[in-house]
Amino acid sequence: MRLRVVFFISLWLPLTAWASGLPIPEHGPALRLQGSNTIGATLGPALVKALMVDQGLFKVRSEITGRENEQRIVGQAADGRRVEIDIAAHGSSTGFSALRHASADLAAASRPIKDSELKELAHLGDLKSPSAEQVIAIDGLAIILHPQNPLRQLETRQLAKIFSGEVSTWEAVGSAGGPIHLYARDEQSGTYDTFKELVLNRQGKRLAPSAQRFESSEQLSDAVSQDRQGIGFIGLPYVRQAKALAIVDGDSQPMMPLNNLIATEDYPLSRRLFFYLPPQETNPWAQALVEFSQSEKGQAIVAANGFIAQTVQAMAVTPNALMPEGYQALSRHAHRLSVNFRFEEGSASLDNKAQQDLGRVLAYIKQHDKLDRRVTLVGFGDAKDDPARADLLSRLRAMAVRRELVKYGVALREVRGFGALMPVAANSEDEGRVRNRRVEVWVY
Repeated sequence: MRLRVVFFISLWLPLTAWASGLPIPEHGPALRLQGSNTIGATLGPALVKALMVDQGLFKVRSEITGRENEQRIVGQAADGRRVEIDIAAHGSSTGFSALRHASADLAAASRPIKDSELKELAHLGDLKSPSAEQVIAIDGLAIILHPQNPLRQLETRQLAKIFSGEVSTWEAVGSAGGPIHLYARDEQSGTYDTFKELVLNRQGKRLAPSAQRFESSEQLSDAVSQDRQGIGFIGLPYVRQAKALAIVDGDSQPMMPLNNLIATEDYPLSRRLFFYLPPQETNPWAQALVEFSQSEKGQAIVAANGFIAQTVQAMAVTPNALMPEGYQALSRHAHRLSVNFRFEEGSASLDNKAQQDLGRVLAYIKQHDKLDRRVTLVGFGDAKDDPARADLLSRLRAMAVRRELVKYGVALREVRGFGALMPVAANSEDEGRVRNRRVEVWVY
């Protein structure tokens, strides 16, 4: 079970400079947050403002710095002193670069840290450790069109061909309108990194040079919504006036970027949003913002800003003929929780988000009196040459989650494994196989 982050007072500042427990620096900002535009545009500032209010500051507000995609959040302590937090949102890569150059205390990222960045930042500690890599929200990349484009769905393979320029007309994908106009985020963007990883790289494609590039999510979305021949990709809160498509990946069913499908990370273009806190970081404001973001208050702010909170909820699932019979029966009598447990790549160990989610699931089970044989775990996996092996591995994954829940007094009703059935991603690539290896939680 993941414990709450507990931090101690450092010698960062004189003991006399405090605002309800957090120190106020004599000079400069109390915290420097840099990185993802997806986080830094609205969510990051909203979390920072709420933290400052929670710390007893007054007159909390944003100030324009004169630099695009940068802002300063300011507040006033009870004794009249000014508290500043600087936010720069130029893309996920810039956050890790700022950590490397000691110009940021906390990095915001809309994609996982790369191996090369991990190596470059090794002097700051292990940024893949559970305390350092903090999933603060779930987002979905929406593929957006002009509202009057009649197209309803696309496969990820089609998307790769479209954005590489290999497919250049709407008629080639069953629509109408002539030449396709491409809109994409800029090179520094985590949104672009995620699209490149989930769509382009998997098909061995590169973004067409003709694509119009944007640093701002809002500007990209507005441009697509005004171009009848346009197509773009964007974070879920920025669909705005555009039209979102359903996405198919491999043998998955077409999925719209709906909240419940993104919360469970079943939607093919779902992604995690991160704060990366260096283990050797001594800035208590950075530690406090991470902890606040994971709290109930913080997750409510995540939801209010259009992202998917990690708050566990029960969802009704409508059975259909494409589900195996046992899964249909389960959906008629139980509700599915809005979380999937996933595993480290090539490992039977729960990944960092799953370790965080254990605490949330346990809290839900206890709060709703589900401790005694009211919970069923359902495991899934990627396709194997031997279907019996796929079934066994899917059940073993569910058993791994069972072991963790049993430690805290949960008596399971049943543990099931459905093998490679009901894939949510293509099994042809590592990313898809990892997404298919999942454990669902059902409650009666």
